[in-house]
Amino acid sequence: MDTTTAPAVLPDESHKAADEEAPWLTAEEQRLWRAHLEVSRLLMYQLERELQPYGLSINDYTILVELSEAPQRRMRMTDLAVATLQSKSRLSHQITRMEAAGLVARDTCPGDRRGLFAVLTEQGWDTMRHVAPHHVRKVREHFIDRFDEDQIASMYEALAPVAEHLRELRGRA
Repeated sequence: MDTTTAPAVLPDESHKAADEEAPWLTAEEQRLWRAHLEVSRLLMYQLERELQPYGLSINDYTILVELSEAPQRRMRMTDLAVATLQSKSRLSHQITRMEAAGLVARDTCPGDRRGLFAVLTEQGWDTMRHVAPHHVRKVREHFIDRFDEDQIASMYEALAPVAEHLRELRGRA
């Protein structure tokens, strides 16, 4: 950016005050934040690449996991959207693609004409049983095995309150 020219729009006094009051990150905090972002992006990128030979995306796999762990291997679409952090519309498109692949099916909810279940098919269950061992080996290789037991415990203790805070915020939304 050329710092010799003035910005097209000069900030008013309220922006200056907000900038001065911003809780800027320290160098150490910035280093942690950027490392977290980089690890998150790179790990998801790598795991996504390693699911491709199975014809799955990370979103597909997440849906298969949620359904495989649900009672009767079925979940209401609205609950599945919440569990996978997807909008109802995006999840609907994802489920349509997974239906075409034979991994899931939709089923009506008794007593709720508008409600739908996503149901793991036998093919979806077989896929999950086939892919899960590979996926967990990769999670271990790229993440878990990079830490000793004390680091794993410390990282969980550090991240659990952040996850709880964000789950609470999502519940309010």
